[in-house]
Amino acid sequence: MIKAIIFDFDGVLVESTDSKTEAFRKLFSRWPDKADEGVGFHLKNMGISRYIKFKHFYENIIRERYSEEIGLKLGSEFSDIVLDEIKIAPFVKGAKTFLDNFHSKYSFYIASGTPDEELCEIVSFKRIHRYFDGIFGSSLTKTEIINNMLGTDSLKNNMVVFVGDAESDRKAAEDTGVHFVLRVTHENHDLRSSCRYEISDLTELEGRIKEIEK
Repeated sequence: MIKAIIFDFDGVLVESTDSKTEAFRKLFSRWPDKADEGVGFHLKNMGISRYIKFKHFYENIIRERYSEEIGLKLGSEFSDIVLDEIKIAPFVKGAKTFLDNFHSKYSFYIASGTPDEELCEIVSFKRIHRYFDGIFGSSLTKTEIINNMLGTDSLKNNMVVFVGDAESDRKAAEDTGVHFVLRVTHENHDLRSSCRYEISDLTELEGRIKEIEK
């Protein structure tokens, strides 16, 4: 029986992936001949920390020295661009209803590539924090988050479903042995061939969980 569900945040609970893509585009626009490459790296690596993307952009695309100070400055600019937009972004269809209907049946967690403090601020603003037993951002990798859950909450991996929309989500589920459900979007159709279970939105999640439990 499934006892816990882990949700990625952007693109799974909230329709915010396009806002983040545009934020990277704006941030990288000061290097007009490299911006598309930077955005492309983001799109191929959705779900991981923005700071990993900043570091890659500096060291491998514009080939300049990267430092923690540069990362913090870029992170602050990125938050200024995107934070308010994500706060008002709509929920993925069915997300709020699923949380309402099933939070007493399953333990709910968030595992996101968003910085912890920012993630908690958004979740609180959207008034869904009460549904979750744990809200985890980019201070840990998603694999680390899942392994910590499996170690402390008496959960076996076959009792856990991870709902994500990125390769980093699928890989974290694979590495930890938990079930994975792909939320299909216009940006991740290439993942469909490697995922057994998929949904177009969260109105379909209950049905997928029943399939997993068979």
